[in-house]
Amino acid sequence: MIKTSAVPADGDARAGAPLQSATHHVETVLWVRHWTPQYFSFAITRPASFRFRSGEFVMIGLPGEDGGRPILRAYSIASPAFAEELEFFSIKVADGPLTSRLQKIQPGDPILMAKKPTGTLVLDALRPGKRLFLIGTGTGLAPWLSVARDPDAYAQFEKVIVTHTVRETVDLAYRDLFERELFEDELFGEFVRDKLLYYPTVTREPFRYEGRITDRIRSGALFADLGLDAARFDPDADRIMICGAMAMIKEVAAILEEQGLKEGSNAEPGDFVLERAFVG
Repeated sequence: MIKTSAVPADGDARAGAPLQSATHHVETVLWVRHWTPQYFSFAITRPASFRFRSGEFVMIGLPGEDGGRPILRAYSIASPAFAEELEFFSIKVADGPLTSRLQKIQPGDPILMAKKPTGTLVLDALRPGKRLFLIGTGTGLAPWLSVARDPDAYAQFEKVIVTHTVRETVDLAYRDLFERELFEDELFGEFVRDKLLYYPTVTREPFRYEGRITDRIRSGALFADLGLDAARFDPDADRIMICGAMAMIKEVAAILEEQGLKEGSNAEPGDFVLERAFVG
């Protein structure tokens, strides 16, 4: 787990960056952390004018090579809305048009970012409830890194449950954040204490919580492990956000509908939300 040294956010590192345009900001990479050969995180400077709700996504990318068109893709913002920097969590794809280059960024490099964030994985799209389940696989953890570090989540819900399903234990990026760092934080500890629960599952090697999250939901194991009385979601109490592998999103959404929960949106809050922009 290597985190490169940070650069000052004072503009010095941006001397050679392209000028801002009408459609996007040009920001600067502050730090990069390579968790595994498959996953990495990075942070960039945040424009003073940039506002977003925890859980939203934004288009980010890199200037085109040899003067070509820039390549941008949708990325969930992993930092909470109050953060001074913008954090992202990405997978590495060797032949990906963007990630093949993005995984090689270093502090000081320019990053393009659209000026307007959007998304449905926000607290505003959910009706009031008692428990908030944030269900993610792989880099689908990214929006939960934002929501679970937002004091509003703990003001609105009695429990915030973050699930993260990966293939191998080493892929549990941010595990220490959810198991220790947030609870020890001088400012944030009071929000998460007795409210935040972390539920990692691993599918390809022995682990305390083993298997696909969808299987653990259907069997009731998720609820038993969390010490909940019921063996299914409660439409009156539970609110759910889903992000990650497309097959998982669709399966969890089907389970929730079977159990009487209704999908919500920014226009009409509901019991669960998923990001339609990421689901075909």
